[in-house]
Amino acid sequence: MDDTSHNAPVGDRPEPPQSPSRINPKSPREAITPELAPAPPLRSERVRNPLVVALNALLTILVLAALGIGGVLYWGKSEFDAKGPLTTEKAVLVPSGSGLQAIADTLEREGVIADRYVFMGGITAYRQTARLKAGEYAFAPGVSMREVMDLLVSGKAILHTVTVPEGLTSRQIVNRLREHPMLTGEVDEIPAEGTLLPETYKFSRGTTRKQILAQMQAAHERAVRDIWANRNKDIPIETPQQLVTLASIVEKETGRADERPRVASVFINRLRSNMRLQSDPTIIYGIVGGEGTLGRPIRRSDIDARTAYNTYQINGLPPGPIANPGRAALEAVATPSTTKDLYFVADGTGGHVFAGSLAEHNRNVAAWRAIERQRAATGAVDQREPDATAPTEAAVEEAEGDPLDLLEGAPKRDPGTPVLPTPRPET
Repeated sequence: MDDTSHNAPVGDRPEPPQSPSRINPKSPREAITPELAPAPPLRSERVRNPLVVALNALLTILVLAALGIGGVLYWGKSEFDAKGPLTTEKAVLVPSGSGLQAIADTLEREGVIADRYVFMGGITAYRQTARLKAGEYAFAPGVSMREVMDLLVSGKAILHTVTVPEGLTSRQIVNRLREHPMLTGEVDEIPAEGTLLPETYKFSRGTTRKQILAQMQAAHERAVRDIWANRNKDIPIETPQQLVTLASIVEKETGRADERPRVASVFINRLRSNMRLQSDPTIIYGIVGGEGTLGRPIRRSDIDARTAYNTYQINGLPPGPIANPGRAALEAVATPSTTKDLYFVADGTGGHVFAGSLAEHNRNVAAWRAIERQRAATGAVDQREPDATAPTEAAVEEAEGDPLDLLEGAPKRDPGTPVLPTPRPET
């Protein structure tokens, strides 16, 4: 047995193989020395690409911008919905043609909103810019910008009214509109007589006079069309224009709604009998036209003067309306009362008394003249018209002894122009 290995010096012996599980012990100095951190992994060429870096930076900016915009929108919405600065109700006019900035400036100046920029931003965000309407609006205390937007979009502005009485001429109606302080604009042309429907019309501040006239004309056309379609087919009226013409005469002859159908029947019966209408208001219109008022009593020379409208001198209807009749007068002519009346005269109470024969009418006129004498003697005011004075005793006496009238003839809308039953030969 070779024991050479056992006799070899220790330093020359080979190292025995170490098992994988064997731990090499560290010296005390090695144990307290910190180990070096492992080197970071090498970044790929793809990550270090400038395009990727730029995209990452852009994404970061976009995220931050989105967060900022979201915050601004949240704040803006809160401000838009928040209670406004108004402490009392206030009316503000938004002029026609105003843009969003002008509207916002006006509202901020009037104290309705606190911040015009927030208001403009909210209107734009809700896409309501093109839907804002002009007008005069009443804003409640504490109204929010959203409520202001809703109100301007709805167009529920403060409404004013203009009332046009029945029986005015077109020129008188235009003059009335010119005097209304809430209406704007000029009227270049007087509408044709009898083309306007007298009523009460509502409008917002800034509406023009031409717009009101257009509404009146449209309302008149609708009314005439409907009333003509439902007329009594037996009346001797051939066209809607003739309906309006006779209705204007009825309108001027009586102010009482309950009398209009019966007054209309008198004129319808006269047309059927080929009798002249002999209406005093037609005399006045033939003299003054659209001015409407004569300013004095009708004279015999006025009755004898031949004009295109004087129904004492012409047969049938005048060539056109003498005023703008209301709906009730139009309906009265379209569906008149069924009577045999051919005459009427004032009864002293504000109405009229009717008759189917000349003899009966003569008695009614005599009674009316007695009332007029008594009023003239006592200085009483003629109660037929609150603003019309009684005729003088001399004027009453001048009329006596002459053939009696068809109509009493006091124009119901000719203030200050008392008219006696004017003498004339019967036709």
